[in-house]
This record gives sequence, C-alpha cells and structure tokens, in this order.
Amino acid sequence: MAKKKMILDLDTGVDDALALAYAVADPEVDLIGIVASYGNNLLDVCAENSLKLLELLGQTDVPVYKGLPHSSTTDSFEVMQVSKDIHGNNGIGDVELPTPKRAVEAESGVDFYIEAAHKYGKDLIIIPTGPMTNLAAALEKDPEIAHLIGNVTFMGGALTVEGNVTDVAEANINQDAKAANTVLQSDLPLTMVGLDVTLRTLLTKKETQQWRDLGTKAGKAYADITDFYIDAYYNLDIDKNGCALHDPLAVGVSIDPTFVQTISLFMKVNYEEHNYGRTIGDNSRLNDPNPNVKVAVNVDKERYLKVFMERLNSVLKEH
Repeated sequence: MAKKKMILDLDTGVDDALALAYAVADPEVDLIGIVASYGNNLLDVCAENSLKLLELLGQTDVPVYKGLPHSSTTDSFEVMQVSKDIHGNNGIGDVELPTPKRAVEAESGVDFYIEAAHKYGKDLIIIPTGPMTNLAAALEKDPEIAHLIGNVTFMGGALTVEGNVTDVAEANINQDAKAANTVLQSDLPLTMVGLDVTLRTLLTKKETQQWRDLGTKAGKAYADITDFYIDAYYNLDIDKNGCALHDPLAVGVSIDPTFVQTISLFMKVNYEEHNYGRTIGDNSRLNDPNPNVKVAVNVDKERYLKVFMERLNSVLKEH
C-alpha cells in the first residue's frame, strides 16, 4: 500500500511534539516535511523545536520550513502567558534538547505547500495543529491547490462544546480566525478535530512512565516534556485526570478516520468582533450538496489511546 504523504504544520509545543512522534512512527505515513508556525511560541522557537525533536527521533532527513511569523490580521505576535504555563517557556516543557545540527530550509513553508500539492495531489495530507495562517496564505497565492490536496485534518475549533480561550473560540482558531475562515470556506476536503473530541482523549503519567521505562534518550525526553504538560493541566485546573491529546489525535484521525464519528457541514469562522473565532455551520449553505468539512463529534478513545501508545513506544524505544 502506498504511504500517505504528510505535512505537519506545527507551532511546536508539547502536544505538537507528540503529534510529530506519532507521524514519524506510523507505518502508513511518509512525513515529507514540517511547516513551522507561531502559536505556542514564536515562529523561530517552534521551528527549532521541530528540528530538535526530529534529531532526537533520528529523522534528520525530514525538512523543516518556516511559515509566517504572525496572523494575517496583525503585524506582530507575542506568546501568551497561558501558552508558557502549559508548554513551558521554550515550548517543550522546559526540557533542554541539543542545538540542532541542521537549519531550516531556505524555501518558505507557503511555497512548499503549493509545490507539494502540485507534486502529490490526492496523496497529500496536511495537518495544521496551530493557526491556519500558512495554509490560508498558500490558498490565496494559488487557489488551485484547494482542488489538488487529498485531505486537510486540522486540530482546532469547537462545535458542540465551549471554546478554551473564550466561550466560543478554541485557541488555534482564535490566533487567526480570518485565515481559518479562508480555509474552511475553500473547497479543500477538511476534517475538523476540535475540542469536541480532543478533550476526551487523556494521557496520564501511567503512560509516560512506560516511555521512561524504555531507558532511551527519546523515551526520557518525551516523558519529561509530557509530564510538564500533565502537571500544567492539573495545576491550572484544566483537567485533573490527565492531559488532552489534541494534536496527535488529528494525526491519528488523518490516517484512520474510524477513530471518530463525524457530521458533514459547510463551516465558517466568525472573524468579526462578536463571537470572534467561533467555528459554526454556514446557514447560507445548509441545503447545498457535498459539504466539505467533516466535524468529529465523538471518539473511540480507548482504541485511539492503544494505537497512540503502540506508535509512541515503537519510535521512542529505538532512540
């Protein structure tokens, strides 16, 4: 079976690091590149975190490209304090990893998207786990890619539950609601893996202990990084039972859609002041055929967690 060509669009914090390891470990995936975004940290820090993690996992042939440093509607970006509280000052749980031997690619992430869409077409999966600024910019530069790309499975949004930044807005969408609207209103085939399902998939220190017990450098680093995140969830009263597997669930669903139940909708994102960042069905297209967004509303969390741990254990024991 041909492997799926995958690009991760990461604002590399802790759950992005877990998503990266999942993509590296999955036998059905050919990870062809990472596009860095701002979000959990500044663009340069997020890009360097991806390079560090790829090195830790022995994946030094996967290129990292820089996307855009701030949202489409602002001219700068500052890391929110809550992001530092959850992901650490360095984005990866304040765990120190060696300075990467490689640099980011000279080509922009936006151009890499366009190039990959034309090269791989329907075999290409894109997984944005941060703001959608880069993908929206690629669509605006070359609208044709909306009809080329096989699937975009993004971590973001909230349809049946409250947001986590405001009552209605989820953090990734909230970073650049206009870009998210550009993506959702395009003809791209989309799967939304939002808070509706990610908040149900929890990881605990019981699982991270398994990585520690592997006795490898990668196992220890990933356990330390993720324990910081679990502690933050506990201390900030986000969830006392564990941390949500936000970004790695998007990777899992892109490979095996049967992990989730979905409803099909045309979606939009409010980017006016009222209800900013709300991901909601588009009334004006309720009766149109063939909606382009599948919204995950339920998840087979036990089966997903089992597969997630199999993937992570397999890659972490090697390095």
